[in-house]
Amino acid sequence: MSVDDAEALPERRRRRTDKRHTAGVKAVAAAAGVSLGTVSNVLNRPEVVSPLTRAKVEAAMAALGFVRNESARQLRAGSSRIIAYLMLDAGNPFFTDVAKGVEEAAQAAGLSVFLCNSNEDVDREADYLDLLEQQRVQGILITPIDQNSSRLRKLPSRGTPVVVVDRALDDTEHCSVAVNDVLGGELAISHLLELGHRLIAYVGGPNTIGQVLDRRDGARNALHKAERPATDLIELTTGALTVAEGRGAGQRLAGLPVDRRPTAAFCANDLLALGLLQQCVSLGLRVPEDLAIVGYDDIEYAEAAAVPLTSVRQPRQLLGRTAAELLLDESSNPDHEHQRVIFTPELVVRTSTRGTG
Repeated sequence: MSVDDAEALPERRRRRTDKRHTAGVKAVAAAAGVSLGTVSNVLNRPEVVSPLTRAKVEAAMAALGFVRNESARQLRAGSSRIIAYLMLDAGNPFFTDVAKGVEEAAQAAGLSVFLCNSNEDVDREADYLDLLEQQRVQGILITPIDQNSSRLRKLPSRGTPVVVVDRALDDTEHCSVAVNDVLGGELAISHLLELGHRLIAYVGGPNTIGQVLDRRDGARNALHKAERPATDLIELTTGALTVAEGRGAGQRLAGLPVDRRPTAAFCANDLLALGLLQQCVSLGLRVPEDLAIVGYDDIEYAEAAAVPLTSVRQPRQLLGRTAAELLLDESSNPDHEHQRVIFTPELVVRTSTRGTG
């Protein structure tokens, strides 16, 4: 560094500091010719300020490039104007669709949304819950790995409302919004039984995820109601709800003895089903002639697949919007009562089970 550079360095630092500086409320009040209290009212209670005065203050803010210090406001208030959605897997379009519904409700209420991804990792989920509580978010929406988590249950008593999404709870400590996954499993298997399939695979996992177990229980219920033996359901547990795991399940199915090889498969979500479909194509198997496939969630890619996928539809954005509305009510309404909202799934039949005929 030259002497000239060294002498110029303090000036450069001053310029960078000046660039970061923004006008404060005192400057806005002076420019608008009003009191600090009036500026505060425009920011926090604009309805109590006359339109003419409010316009003068807003014009001064625009001219000075005023940016509200939201962190300072949150510190004074003890909470933020932010809610958080801690989803199970950001790589699954189902959860991003739920997040869209959350954002709709938050935007209508003038709030922002933090989107977090546990990635089906218990430790990661716990870290996020700690962080969000420390940030004093207005409330947390979560699709939990374990809905019985003690950390999750303690949050409301410490001042952070929690609503569980895509999981129905029997307790009275939280609101929850979900789809009847047991019924969804029954719809899928009943459809395959009606088509004459005898051996059916259930592809899903890990079994630590409640939705996976509920959909499997629904599959078992359908067999029981049809007076079919439990052995007619071949359960293939996967390590995750991903396309790659679906492809692996397809390889496993193809390796089964012919007399124990299912002619149909019900997958715990559409990503598994799409992976299974890909593997069938790569092995030269026809869908649905050699293997009929039913997915779950009815994400956008289900209908757009090379063989359009039969799937159990969930109202994804409605789930998110309803959960966020419950959270906002809990955070602002002293008379709030916890609710357990359960939506009814719908079977959408496409080529992967009925063919083109």
